[in-house]
Amino acid sequence: MPVTAVTGTGQVATDTAAYEQLAYYALRDEFYFDRCADVKPTNQTHPGSSVVFNILDELATEATPTPLVELSDVAATALGDGVRTVTLEEHGKATSVSAKLRGTSYLAEMVRASTEIGNHAGKTLDNLARNPLLGGSNVNYAGSATSRATVTSADVITAALVRQARVELASNNSKRIGGAYKAFFSPSVAYDLTTETGADAWRDPHVHSKPEEIWNGMVGRFEGFDFIETPRLDIAALPTGWLNGGSSNEEVYPTIFLGQQALAKAFSSSLEGNGPSPSIVIGPVTDQLKRFMSVGWYWLGGYGRFREESLIRLETASSLT
Repeated sequence: MPVTAVTGTGQVATDTAAYEQLAYYALRDEFYFDRCADVKPTNQTHPGSSVVFNILDELATEATPTPLVELSDVAATALGDGVRTVTLEEHGKATSVSAKLRGTSYLAEMVRASTEIGNHAGKTLDNLARNPLLGGSNVNYAGSATSRATVTSADVITAALVRQARVELASNNSKRIGGAYKAFFSPSVAYDLTTETGADAWRDPHVHSKPEEIWNGMVGRFEGFDFIETPRLDIAALPTGWLNGGSSNEEVYPTIFLGQQALAKAFSSSLEGNGPSPSIVIGPVTDQLKRFMSVGWYWLGGYGRFREESLIRLETASSLT
């Protein structure tokens, strides 16, 4: 007998789209610069709006010491010192999720909100740590450039510039971090250094016997530096002023070379939940029907350059842009 009535998707509405309940977040940055802040308060006198760090001057030593005169007293030399001040500022962010969304979404919306808040906190602190490293008095330029405004498309990073930075840090008595200085560069700058040709150019990276000492993003150890690649030094991620900074609107990239105590971090521990890391805050439900749930983060602290001698910035173009 022929079938006279067939039920299909046009007759009923039971066929629906299925959804994967595992959500994929946006691709995240790796955070590095907060780890560079190896100077922190350990014996602070009291809570304050800023933290003052003391640096004691070294007594000058003669390259050719003069012997004492037997019957003459020595002339006393006064001691000196200097200070570095890090100002504390408030930072934070919050988001709220409605009861209707929590009750109708097939995703765990409060979990999502907490994850986004945590990532925002990490990225904000990493920006706060990175930005002082983009300043400083020790600046080198590639090629014949003498300022950011004179960088041309041909002024790219070279192995010789890396060696120059190492010599300058070593001459300043800057101490290495875990056996090597650190260098942070954009992927666009990494391309130029790792593809440079010649006997003295980039070579195979050092193979670590202690993998736990390797920073994520490290592309190799070269000329005394652990090179760490990060898109957080790409033009789009940098503060205003870097885009179109060179001649003919050339994009200028910073490469940061540093040793120990280049960066200081200060924070308040007087508030409940505050300290070196942001605190996650679950907001109070204050609306009449208790529908709006909030989560956020808060931090009171700051970063600042500590030893200029341990920090060098190289400004170059990239052959990829």
